[in-house]
Amino acid sequence: MSTKQAQFAGVGDEAVRAKTGKGWKEWFTILDKTGARKMAHKDIAQYLYDTHKIGGWWSQMVTVGYEQAHGKREKHERVGGTYDISVSRILEVPVSKVFKAWQDGKACAKWLGEKPEIRSATVNKYMHLTWADKKTKLDLNFYSKGPAKSQVVVQHSKLPDAKAAAKMKIYWSKNLERLKGFLKA
Repeated sequence: MSTKQAQFAGVGDEAVRAKTGKGWKEWFTILDKTGARKMAHKDIAQYLYDTHKIGGWWSQMVTVGYEQAHGKREKHERVGGTYDISVSRILEVPVSKVFKAWQDGKACAKWLGEKPEIRSATVNKYMHLTWADKKTKLDLNFYSKGPAKSQVVVQHSKLPDAKAAAKMKIYWSKNLERLKGFLKA
């Protein structure tokens, strides 16, 4: 696969070049010469941050992309060996209505079939939840896209393996479509 057209860590070559000044192939060459194949994740990211002055988020993305390309990390895998997935939807309703569909336990149970435990929340901004399995967590972000349009982003974290991550990616895609239908009704 050509690194020019490839995506690593979910980021395409043009995007990484626009934000860091170099494309994937160039970063991989630099990191190989630095001995990154034998370095820990945090050391690679710190090297990029200190030596190449890449901002924190982008130093992490380049590191994850490098690790994925070199078989040191699977898609959705975090440093500690757990997995995270993220799914989002644009909804044709105000952000307050989307937030309430999650916050109201009865409403949530209707469209989701579950009632996750809310750990903390800021109205119409975010919500941190414990998932029904009591082992994994959800982080929800709500964005207003206008008076009658919003976006919800679901990040499901601490999943045990790639199979669970793939399953939950499908699960959240389907359930955010159910939420869309619930909000239209």
